[in-house]
Order: sequence, then C-alpha cells, then structure tokens
Amino acid sequence: MPRRGWRPPVIRFLKSSLLVLSVSSLGLGVAPLYAQDDVKIGFIVKKPEQAWFINEQDAASALGKQKGFEVVRLSGEDGQQVLSAIDNLNSQGAQGFVICPPDVRLGPAIANRAKQYGMKVVTVDDQFLGADGKPMDSVPHLGMSGYKIGQQVGETIAKEMKARGWDPQSVAALRISNNELPTAKERTDGATAALLDAGFVKDNIFDAPQQNTDTSSAFAAASPVLSKNGDFEHWVIYALNEESVLGGVRASEQYGLSPDQVIGVGINGSGAAFAEFSREKATGFYGTIAVSSTMHGRQSADNLYTWITEDKQPPANTQTTGTLMTRDNWKQVREDLGL
Repeated sequence: MPRRGWRPPVIRFLKSSLLVLSVSSLGLGVAPLYAQDDVKIGFIVKKPEQAWFINEQDAASALGKQKGFEVVRLSGEDGQQVLSAIDNLNSQGAQGFVICPPDVRLGPAIANRAKQYGMKVVTVDDQFLGADGKPMDSVPHLGMSGYKIGQQVGETIAKEMKARGWDPQSVAALRISNNELPTAKERTDGATAALLDAGFVKDNIFDAPQQNTDTSSAFAAASPVLSKNGDFEHWVIYALNEESVLGGVRASEQYGLSPDQVIGVGINGSGAAFAEFSREKATGFYGTIAVSSTMHGRQSADNLYTWITEDKQPPANTQTTGTLMTRDNWKQVREDLGL
C-alpha cells in the first residue's frame, strides 16, 4: 500500500511543470486576465467639483453598471493625493485606473506606483510627460487635439468680430494662460495663431497668467490686465477652458465693459457653460468649443476594461475635436454630444 502523502511520479511532474509555467509567465510579464464580474477600476480626476470631470466619472460609472465592473471615483488634486488614491485602489483589489493628472510631470512617479502594484493605467485629457519632457507614449492616452481646438476658438472669435464690425487692429485680447500645463499652452497657442491669421495685432494680446484652472483664479489674473489697458473699447477672451474664460468675463463686467464689448469663447461644453447660456440676459461669454466629456469618460474606462479583460492595449494617443456651442444652439449640441 502506498505511504501517506505519496503521489504518482506523473502527478508530481505535472504539478511541478504547472508551477514552473506559472512562475515563468509572471516573470515574462504576462498579466492574468479577469472575469467581467471581478474587474474593479479607479477613475482619478484633478478637479472633482468641475462639471467636466463629474460628467466623465458619471459616464465611466454608467458603463461599469452596464458591463458589470466596478468604478471607484477618486480625487487627485496634487501628487500626494494621487499616490494615496492609487494605494487605496490597490487595497481594494483594483486592476487599474484612469487618471487626469494634476501635474503632467508626475507621469513617471504615477506609472511607477501603478507598476509596483501590477495595475494598468490610462490617461484622459492631460497626457503624462516623461523625465525628458516628452509625452509618455507607453501610457495609453485619450484627449483633445489641443492646438486644433484652440484654432477653433480663435476662428470663432474672428468670425464673431467680423459679424460685429470690429476692426481687428483696435481690439485687445485677454489670453488667460497656464503655460506650465502643456494642454493649456497648446489651446491658447492655437487660438492666438488663428487670431493673428485673421489680422489681429500681436502687441494687442495680453497675457494673464493664472495660478489654477478655475473661475476665481482667472478672475484674479484678468482684473489687473484690464485695468492697465483701459484704452481699448473691445476685448476678446480665451483660455484653456470655459471656467477660466468665465473668470475673465466676470472681471470685464466688474471693470465696466458691457456684453456687446466682449467676446469670450471657452473650451469643454459643461455645466459652467450651460448655466451661463441659461441666464436671462446674454453676457460677454459668446460660446464654447464643446467636447463630449461623456465620451471621454466612457471611452477611457472602456479602453481600460478591455485591456484588463482581453489584454488588448489601447492606442498610444487618441485625439478628439469639438463643436461650437452658443446661446442659440447649446441645448441641441448638448443633446447631440450626450453631455
């Protein structure tokens, strides 16, 4: 009779072979695939109170309910908070996360923390930069073509100036800028180029560097620029998003400019714009280049989910464009884009 604990040699061989195969696979970096119901992902955003990011997280959560995976909504407003969020996700057993980083230069640190935990990561809206200052193509990204959308802003402003009979040689531009954020610089550079092509005077473009990307920061940046350049009767305002443009518009109102003296055009197409268009009287906020934040949230979450369950890595860089939304058409554009 075989002794207790004895196994036939063929069984011992098969078990040992499977163990070696398993260890070898891990060593080769072959990630395990997960069943649909086992998937949990994070969705980390830098400004959780802004309508754009609320829409993105809502869309990701809705997709999760539809497909049967869990989405953990988290805030990452600085580097430490982001790393804590990733630690949190790891403790919950998440397999990966979508992130719009608070600072694109955090890319290597975030990617390393994800790698440490064996988590997959994709970026949305703002793309990671490596230590060399170049985009990290190793991390899949879904975002806007910042320069092209900026051009749409500039072209929209130029067209409306012409419709109002403004002489581009005597109009001032308030460029609310954040040059530390590459996405922001691309957008304002694109708008500036389009204005110059339309005959705008370069010396009439005034920078208002903002410390943050919200309305109050833009208001604080815009006010002194308007005060120092009181010779201009007409102003145009542009920035990286509609919240910042609204800050400039509010500053122009405090300075005493009327809505027919101001053309402000933002970027995004979210709650801030909807509220402005819903006002009883029109303001200097003429329009915004609307991009589907709903699509961004849904698509980036779906890309990550597919990567986790099917091992299909998303494209390195996917870019979207926008649609002009004004007081006249905002409800229709909102419906068309699913905002």
